Amino acid sequence: MEYRRLGKTEHASSVINFGTAALGAVTQDEADRAIEFALSNGVNHIDVAPSYGEAELRLSSYLKRNPRPDLFISCKTQKRDKRAASEELHRTLDRLGRDKFDLYQIHAVCNLDDLNAAMGPDCAMDAILEARDEGIVGHIGITGHGWSSAATHVEALRRFDFSTVMTSCNLFMVQNPDFAASWRELLALCQYKDVGVHVLKATARIAWDGREQTYVTWYEPFTEQHDVDRALAWALNQPVTTLCSAGDIRLLPAIFDAADRYLTIGEAEQLTLLEVPHYGDFFAAAD
Repeated sequence: MEYRRLGKTEHASSVINFGTAALGAVTQDEADRAIEFALSNGVNHIDVAPSYGEAELRLSSYLKRNPRPDLFISCKTQKRDKRAASEELHRTLDRLGRDKFDLYQIHAVCNLDDLNAAMGPDCAMDAILEARDEGIVGHIGITGHGWSSAATHVEALRRFDFSTVMTSCNLFMVQNPDFAASWRELLALCQYKDVGVHVLKATARIAWDGREQTYVTWYEPFTEQHDVDRALAWALNQPVTTLCSAGDIRLLPAIFDAADRYLTIGEAEQLTLLEVPHYGDFFAAAD
């Protein structure tokens, strides 16, 4: 596993961080096996959220039986008012049995309305800043997904000195000129301000768009190893720190396998991913 510096947090994060959305609807035994698999593959960064079903409880149970104070734990809140955000933050901290969060993020800030709500009067940001002042939050980040997220996070970084940004991007999304321009602007600003970049949906193939969902993910994922290899190789060759693993534990082996050899996959081979059938429908289906 490769490790990269997560911006001004100074943490050397594994290039795959374990997204606990995959634990939201599994048994504790399944969760334990998935966490052990991730850790055995070199993961040192875990992302959790109260909106991920039973994920907090699954992770909490594991950590209380297998203490790992060395793990970098990031959490987030989708609440927008100060009181609700503060209550959620403290509840998760108590559940996980930890003294502090290494990183706490404003969650699902996908457009300017979300940003204004999260950073307005008596807002979630006030609760997070108070928690940082109290010493129970180390760094503050922002997350979001979708076509407007990159542009929204550019604006967010103009308003506040976030330590990290978590945003969706993949080879298909950057074929859209408007998104690509915002993505390049965001990367440049993150490099200038020393902001760590997490990437979401690196292995997304297309939106479900009404089709039967065969995986517990918000999008139809790539599942063939060759496709996953090319998708991760493209993402990890961007100036980013870490990719969030997919939201279904069945997808983890292919993702970790791909991360081990992404350096051997050249740009020409990465671009052949665009030849996958139906990729042209990606933009309409993902809106």
